[in-house]
Amino acid sequence: MSTHTPTPPFYLGVDVGGTNIKVGVVDDAGHPLSKASLPTEPRRGPEAGLETIAAAGQQAVAAAGLDWKDLRGVGLATPGTMDIPAGWLLEPPNLGQLWYNFPIRDRLAARLGIQTVLQNDANAAAYGEFWAGRAKEARSLVFWTLGTGIGCGIIIDDMILEGAHSHGAECGHIIIEMTNGRLCGTGQYGTLEAYAGAKSLIARCEEALAAGRSSAISARLRAGEELTPKLIADCAEQGDSLCNELILQTARYLGVGTTTLMHTIDPEMVLLGGAMTFGRDDNPVGRRFIQELRDEVQRRAFPIPAAKTKIEYASLGGDAGFIGAAGCARLKFAR
Repeated sequence: MSTHTPTPPFYLGVDVGGTNIKVGVVDDAGHPLSKASLPTEPRRGPEAGLETIAAAGQQAVAAAGLDWKDLRGVGLATPGTMDIPAGWLLEPPNLGQLWYNFPIRDRLAARLGIQTVLQNDANAAAYGEFWAGRAKEARSLVFWTLGTGIGCGIIIDDMILEGAHSHGAECGHIIIEMTNGRLCGTGQYGTLEAYAGAKSLIARCEEALAAGRSSAISARLRAGEELTPKLIADCAEQGDSLCNELILQTARYLGVGTTTLMHTIDPEMVLLGGAMTFGRDDNPVGRRFIQELRDEVQRRAFPIPAAKTKIEYASLGGDAGFIGAAGCARLKFAR
């Protein structure tokens, strides 16, 4: 998958999502040598999940021309909640109750016979971008993952901000509205995710249509299409004013959250990744989205960080999770 000359030692990165498990072999320089993906099928439970990880890992190791004994360690990235030092999944909503209170790190290490480290999936993706992606020249990073919800990872001088209770950088749940705030999937009101996540974008669109706003999206819905962020983005790209307004509104909400973190951490760089990035720099909607976010930061942040903080799209796409997970193994086991 790369013309890069592999640099040992090698690490296996595992990114467990609610839909797919992505696994890849990554070298000491952060270059992926191979990758594989298999369905998670979370309803089968965590023991079946371990077998799926092992099967995908075998595919990736073979594709890299290596053997299990060639691996220095395994990095395992999963959704929270979790106890990172203990290596336990606690109550991961994306995986379901069968996965609750499961010692996944040690069970995977025993299954593969390789030392393993556990990390939150958003933290791992952030570290992937920091180590081998768009932020590899930066010293500090805030990384937003935009999708159904909003994840976040924070890296400062090669240190992942995990927090005292493995809940560090859960910044999708910072409060941006105290009065009559929108309801978040966590049961809280007024969170950033409740305003800027995909569910919120869809809900705000439905509310606008119900209030009588005119939009080309109405005809698309009558034709049987599902209301998704992609449909909203498609209509915005075609010049629909309501859809464009909703996307720019989302960017402004994210700008409020970004400013809060800039005033807390003063990062060198802020990156946006995940499924809801509207085509990124390759699409006019994506370009308008990130520029509106930057403009909101300019309006709200202190002048020096507003001028100096780089706000860009991430570069590793869906590979950031397993690359970053491998990087976490490197942090833990390289020395």
